[in-house]
Amino acid sequence: MRATRVAAAVAAVVLLAGCGTSAPDVTPDVASDAAPDVPPDVTLPPPGAPFEYQLGGADAPDAATQVVVRDATAPPAGRYDVCYVNGFQSQPGDTDRLLRATPELVLHDDGVPVRDPAWPDEVLLDVSTPALRDRLAAELIGPLVDRCAAAGYDAVEVDNLDSWTRAHGLLDDDDAVAFTALLVERAHARGLAYAQKNAVDVTARVRAAGADLVVAEDCARWDECAAYADAYPVVLDVEYDADAFAAVCATQRDPTTALPGLSVVLRDLDVLPRGADDAVHGTC
Repeated sequence: MRATRVAAAVAAVVLLAGCGTSAPDVTPDVASDAAPDVPPDVTLPPPGAPFEYQLGGADAPDAATQVVVRDATAPPAGRYDVCYVNGFQSQPGDTDRLLRATPELVLHDDGVPVRDPAWPDEVLLDVSTPALRDRLAAELIGPLVDRCAAAGYDAVEVDNLDSWTRAHGLLDDDDAVAFTALLVERAHARGLAYAQKNAVDVTARVRAAGADLVVAEDCARWDECAAYADAYPVVLDVEYDADAFAAVCATQRDPTTALPGLSVVLRDLDVLPRGADDAVHGTC
C-alpha cells in the first residue's frame, strides 16, 4: 500500500536492529542561529500541538487533535492539515508511466532505473543537475504541491529527502538540498508551510533553504529530536517503538527536560486507521 512506504522502511530498520545492527552514525549539521522568516501568507501549527499521522487511511481525528498529516490523495481534516507528497521518488502507481513518458527524469545507473531497494516499485528521480531539478519541480512534484494547496492544506511534507543514500553514488546531499530549495519556493508561493522529512544530517541546510517545520520518524529512538528542535520551532515526531515513545513522553512531561516545539505520537508500522485490528494511535 502506497501510504505505508515510509513505515515499511522503518520496519526494515527495526529488523536490522534486532539483528545487532545499530542506527547509522550521523552527525547533524549545526543549526544556524538566524532562522529564516516565515512568509506572510504561510502559517505554522502551534508548537507542541497534539497531532495525528494518518497516512494509512483517513479517519476522524480526536477532538483534541490540532494537526493532521494525510496523504495528498485524501482530503484535509479541517484542522491544521499537512499534505504528504513523495517528492524524490515516483509513486508506485505512476512508475511505469513515468518510465515511458519521461525516462530522462528518472535516475539511471548504466541504463537501468535506480529503484528503492525497500520499495522496488518506486524509482528515484534524477535531481543531479539544475536543469533536471527545474523540470521535476515544474512538471512533476510542483503540481502535486499545487494540488495540496488547492485542496485546502496548510503545509506539505515532502518525503524521501534522503534518497541520495540509495542512489548508487549518483546523487549527493547537495543535490537533495538544491531540489528542496525549489520545492520550498513552490510551497511558499502557494501559501503552504514546508516540512522537512527526516534526514537529520542536512537539517541546517534545509532550514536555511526556507523549510518551516519537521516531520520526523523515530527521532527519539535514534536520539535526533534535539537536533530538529534546535533548528525548527515545530517538530512532529512519529515513533513506532513503544519503549522509545514512553521514554520521550516522560522527557516531555518534565519541564526541565522537555524539548520546545516537540509533538509525539505512537503509530503502528502500517499507520492504519483506527478501525483496523492492528492499529496503534498513542499520544502524550
